[in-house]
Amino acid sequence: MKKTGFAVERQRGSHVFLRHLDGRATVVPAHTGEAIGPGLLSKILRDVELTKAYLLKLIGK
Repeated sequence: MKKTGFAVERQRGSHVFLRHLDGRATVVPAHTGEAIGPGLLSKILRDVELTKAYLLKLIGK
């Protein structure tokens, strides 16, 4: 998310609040050793108005 301009606004427990300068925001769980499921990933991408294709391009897949 940092590659797209998001920065950590705050963290409460294992939940990280990310915000972009243009106002887009989302909450991402940061549980050590656990992957984000496909449903939650889709929700996060909708929140930040990114596509799965763009995310895959960013991470080099």
